[in-house]
Amino acid sequence: MTREIAVIAFAQTDHRRTSDELSEVEMLMPVLHEVLDRTGLQTADIGFTCSGSSDYLAGRAFSFTLALDGVGAWPPISESHVETDGAWALYEAWTKLLTGEADTALVYAYGKSSPGSVRDVLTRQLDPYYVAPLWPDSVALAALQAQALIDAGETDEPALAAVAARSRAAGQDNPHAQLRGSVPHGDYLVRPLRTGDCPPVGDGAAAVILAAGERARALCARPAWIRGIDHRIEAHSLGVRDLTDSPSTRLAAERAGAFDRPVDTAELHAPFTAQEIVLRKALRLDDTVCVNPSGGPLAANPVMAAGLIRIGEAAARVHRGASDRALAHATSGPCLQQNLVAVLEGDPR
Repeated sequence: MTREIAVIAFAQTDHRRTSDELSEVEMLMPVLHEVLDRTGLQTADIGFTCSGSSDYLAGRAFSFTLALDGVGAWPPISESHVETDGAWALYEAWTKLLTGEADTALVYAYGKSSPGSVRDVLTRQLDPYYVAPLWPDSVALAALQAQALIDAGETDEPALAAVAARSRAAGQDNPHAQLRGSVPHGDYLVRPLRTGDCPPVGDGAAAVILAAGERARALCARPAWIRGIDHRIEAHSLGVRDLTDSPSTRLAAERAGAFDRPVDTAELHAPFTAQEIVLRKALRLDDTVCVNPSGGPLAANPVMAAGLIRIGEAAARVHRGASDRALAHATSGPCLQQNLVAVLEGDPR
C-alpha cells in the first residue's frame, strides 16, 4: 500500500524588491524557524532535508552549502539539493518519504534576484549554441508566447490586463505579497506585454514540512494530502514547440490525477499574464475554480521559490478549510518548458 504523504506546514518571507542587507542565510532563518514552530518539531526531528536554489542567481558555486547554516547541519543530517525551483525539491522529498526511509521532511527554497538583471541571467539557460548568444531575455520570450496567443485568437491585450488586475487585487489580502492592490498596467516592455503583464523582481524564501501517515495527522489538524504529483518537460528548442499550448502541463496533470475530480482552487506558477491563459486551457480550469487567490507570481515572484510557494499556498488553504481539493503548479525554463502539477486534498469534513 502506498504511503500517504502530506504538507503539514508552510511559511514564507515578506517578498521585497531588495534585501541587500541580508545574506541568503539571514533571509532563510526566520522562515525555517517559523515552519518548524508550526509543527512543534525541531531540526533533529526532521528525517530528510531538501532545498532548491540557483548558483547562477547567487553568483557563486555551491551556494546552497552556505544556506545549510540556517538549517543546522550538525550533527550530520540527510540532505539533498536541486538546482531549480523548490517545487522539484518537494518532489524529491516526497519520493524519499514514499520509500519509508523517513517520516518527515523539510523542504525550502530561496532566491535573490535584486543584485543583478534577472532578465539577462535567465538567458544562460537557453540553447548555448543558437539561442543564448542572441541574448533573448525572459520578457522577450514571454512576449513571443503572448503574441502567438493573440494571433491564434485565444486572448487579447484587455484580457491580459484583466488577469493582472485580478491577481494584484487578490494579493491585497496576502501580507507577504510584493505588489498588492491596484497597480498601473504601465507602458510596453516588449509588445504586447506591458509592465503590468510581468512579474515583479524581488527576493524571498519559503519552506514546507512533509510528513507521512499518522505522523502527519498528529502534527497537523488538517493535513494537505498529496494525492498525486508529476512533472514533465518539453523540447529545449522554442522553434519546435507550440507556444499556445502546454502538453507537458496537461500530461503532468493527468498523471497526478487532476482530471479525476474537480478542484476548487488552483495556484498557478504563471509569471506572465499570457501564461495563465495557456495553463487554464491545459488544466481545464473553468470559472468555478478560484485561481491564484494568493495573487500568484504576478504579486510576488522570488525566482527558485515561486513554484514551491504555489504548493505551500494551496496546502495552506486546505489546512484552514478554505479548500478541499486544490491544484498547485510550478514551472521552470522559458515559456513553460518544464511543468510540475500536484493535487492536494484535505480529509473529509
